Amino acid sequence: MRTTFLAVLAAILLFSCNNENRTVVDSNYIDSLIENYTTSPVAVTSENNLRFWKRRMDSIPENYVNGPEYAAALSSQFHLRGNINDLLTADSLVEQSIVAYKGNEPGLYRRLAYLAIQQHQFNRADTLLKKVVNIEGQTLPNAFLDFDISFEKGDYRRAKNLLATLKKDNSYGYLFRLSKFEHYDGSLDSSISYMLQAAEIAGNNNYLRQTALSNAADLCLHKGAAKKAYDLFQESINIDAADMHSIMGMGWIALIHDKNDTLANSIFQFVEKHTSSPDILLKFGYVAEQRNDNSLHFKLATEFEEKAANYKYGNMYNKYLIDLYTGILNEPIKAVTIAERELINRSTPQTYAWYVWSLYSNNEKDKAYQYFKSYVSSQPLEGPELYYMGKMMEGLGKGFNAKQFLKAAWKNRYDLSPAKQKELSLMFD
Repeated sequence: MRTTFLAVLAAILLFSCNNENRTVVDSNYIDSLIENYTTSPVAVTSENNLRFWKRRMDSIPENYVNGPEYAAALSSQFHLRGNINDLLTADSLVEQSIVAYKGNEPGLYRRLAYLAIQQHQFNRADTLLKKVVNIEGQTLPNAFLDFDISFEKGDYRRAKNLLATLKKDNSYGYLFRLSKFEHYDGSLDSSISYMLQAAEIAGNNNYLRQTALSNAADLCLHKGAAKKAYDLFQESINIDAADMHSIMGMGWIALIHDKNDTLANSIFQFVEKHTSSPDILLKFGYVAEQRNDNSLHFKLATEFEEKAANYKYGNMYNKYLIDLYTGILNEPIKAVTIAERELINRSTPQTYAWYVWSLYSNNEKDKAYQYFKSYVSSQPLEGPELYYMGKMMEGLGKGFNAKQFLKAAWKNRYDLSPAKQKELSLMFD
């Protein structure tokens, strides 16, 4: 009966995931959110936990328990505040704990692997997985980790096979990952449905419920359902007002759907006060792009590059750096270098599309087209990659192919920057 109820609930919510032309973001709600913002209970708990374990580490550094717990608190704080130093310190602490336990504690390897995934160090995560499996075999937690690594590295066949073995019940972890796979596989409605079911069964675990809701909102936005995405972002914020990802999502809807750059800018300014993540510089850049302020857009893109290209971030922002280097920053050779590094890190249709576009932008057209035919053609792509391939086909004089790619990109237009949307709207709106 419960499964039937969840399916009906998901169907009802999916039915409302449709395109709407009216204004979506409620400026009165945003004004109230900003004016009445106080540190959420989740954020307070996270900060108190961080202080507690820091004091424990400072007073009893030799205690083996303190390091992993302090690392977990730092990781939680990174999720809330986006300070990369917290994530790097957590990584270092777990590494030290592994040494202290003489490499015999499999849970620490798993924890370190997930920290590596957060840093987009997928080969390192794979190496850590092999170590933990060597200690305790392919347990259920290791199978989930195996799926995560396989999926990120582009081994979709293995990821699909692992999903089949994980289907013991409709657990949160299984549904969350099934949603990710369905999104990759082009079944966006199913992806949204499974993510909403994950949110439903999260129960009183606010972190898990909020994570699923904000992910479902992102998926609805991919689908073009701006109003449903906004409602889900709002539902997530109601659980925890410190959810800057969802607040920033509302700002994005205000910018690219409502075309209200003033409201979007206000939202981004609020988020900037509460996060250290470079992402906010990108958002400010898109506001400038919407306003046709090329000088400010270039300045903000340069600031983002200086921050995101720092060694501390590793490969975390390669996607966005490639877009800027092949766009407003106009340094395609840097894009090629980053794309080559990304292919070593993970070989997916998306990363190959980044490489193809970088080569084409660097005037290596023949090489770009050869890689396209070998690794990108007929593969599932998202909005930015569809746009890149369409522009390349256009430049190569392949008009029919160009139109097909660009039309598909238009269907995913809320994943595109304001300038790309404006360009495609002249063709398809």
